[in-house]
Amino acid sequence: MKVTYTCLYADADGESHFKDVEIELQEADFAPPAMPLNVLPFRSATECGFATASPGWYGDWHTTPQRQFLFYLAGQVEVVVSDGEVRTFGIGDIVLVEDVTGKGHVSRVLGSVEVLNAIVRLPS
Repeated sequence: MKVTYTCLYADADGESHFKDVEIELQEADFAPPAMPLNVLPFRSATECGFATASPGWYGDWHTTPQRQFLFYLAGQVEVVVSDGEVRTFGIGDIVLVEDVTGKGHVSRVLGSVEVLNAIVRLPS
């Protein structure tokens, strides 16, 4: 099985972009004596938490406060990067946000449903 996520990053000129990343999971004895699971080797994380954004929420050009994975659990967000690409993220999407420098991105909640994210912060 493969897991796909979107990476939002800044290049050397400070322009933000999206790229799709696909990772192959490997079968492993994760929790014996339970049957093996498909897993990805674990990464270090510094914190985890949840955040919500109400319908109508808008974040003008901003960078992320630190490298972090966003896991979308409810609602939809539209994100614009400085190269002009626009993507919509919703339930089940995973985004690695790494644009800690540069021009950043614009985010806005779409529709009438509050957005709920699980957030896992990564080391710098």
